[in-house]
Formats: sequence, C-alpha cells, structure tokens
Amino acid sequence: MDEKEFGRLVNNRLLDYYGYPEWRNPLPAIDELISTILSQNTNDLNRDRAFRELRKRFPGWGEVRDAPVQEVIEAIKTAGLANQKGPRIQRLLREITEQRGEINLDFLEEFSVAEASEWLQSFNGVGPKTAAIVLQFSLGKAAFPVDTHIYRVSGRLGLRPEKMSAEKAHDYLSIIFPKEMYFAAHLNLIRLGREICSARSPKCDICPLNDFCHYNLESTRK
Repeated sequence: MDEKEFGRLVNNRLLDYYGYPEWRNPLPAIDELISTILSQNTNDLNRDRAFRELRKRFPGWGEVRDAPVQEVIEAIKTAGLANQKGPRIQRLLREITEQRGEINLDFLEEFSVAEASEWLQSFNGVGPKTAAIVLQFSLGKAAFPVDTHIYRVSGRLGLRPEKMSAEKAHDYLSIIFPKEMYFAAHLNLIRLGREICSARSPKCDICPLNDFCHYNLESTRK
C-alpha cells in the first residue's frame, strides 16, 4: 500500500479501537497560543494549572503583558521552565500588540493555513507544533500538529522516514493523512503514545496496530 493508504489504515484502526476523540471547548486563539507555550516540556495537568493561575492573577492578556516579570513567573511555575516561559510570553504579547494594536488573533481566520502558520512562527518560541495546535484547535484550520508522542509513534509504525526530523514530520504527515482525518488522527495517536506506545516500554502485545507496525514486526523477528 502507498503512504496515504497506510495513513487511512492507521486512522481507521484507531477509530475502531478508541472511537472518535472528544476535545474540550475551543479556546480563543490567543489563549490556545499561551496555553501551548506553557505546555512545552511538561504535562497537560501542569499546563492547565499554570494557565488557570495566570488567568486568575491577571484576567486580561494586557495585564500579563504589563505585569512585573517575576509575578508572571510565579504564576506559571507549575508548568516548569517558568524563568524562560514568563519572559517569552510577555515578549510575545508585546510584539502582537505592536503589530496589531491589540491582543487578539481572530484575524488569522482570514489567512490561509500557510500564511497563518508563517505569521505565528515569526515569534520566538513558536514553532510548527505550537502554530499547528492554534490553527487546528482554535481556528478550525487543517493543520496537523506533531508532538513527541506522534513523532515517536509515526516513526515506529513506519508512517514517516525513520530519521526525519520532527519539524519536517509536520509537513510530511499532513500529506499522509487526509485533512478530514487530522483531528481524530492527531488525538488518537497521542492517546496511543501515552497509553500503549510509550517511549521506554511499549506494550506491543496489546497495540491495535501491531500487525503492521514496523517496530513490532522487527522486534518479533529478533
């Protein structure tokens, strides 16, 4: 089978196994952007705690932008790397204000996926994954984010070339999966990576994809 048929097979098998995934109510794009920055190098629980505390202390993004940096760092400390993320978030909010005159990303709805992704990635600390998350989950645009779980799982499955970088994997997997599959494939691959295809001890024996997974097939031959 070709790559696109392989992508459909993976998506359909995961839909049979997990069902169609549910997602929380979409956040405004600026909220999703800040939340995703907080999520870097931490888990969802710590990200959400930090985000809630930040909004509790500073109800408006202008207040976050103008607050003493140490107060922002203190508010987001549960997300880890707060000394880096705090100044980065404030710098981002200042630059958005300078460019747009306000802290609002709704205008990106009028952009193409490529244009919106390029604009978001023009800011320090915003890479292809962060941009794609904002586009997919806040703006409803056809973008396929590749996080650490999807990168690992796609490599083991043989969905992408083994040595392909995470950055290049965004564009590559966006071609493998049809646009209408992005949402479900993204969330179900992450779930598979968390629950079964873990980094250190993958549970290949119970994986719903083990009959065509390159990693499992090679392991069973040894």
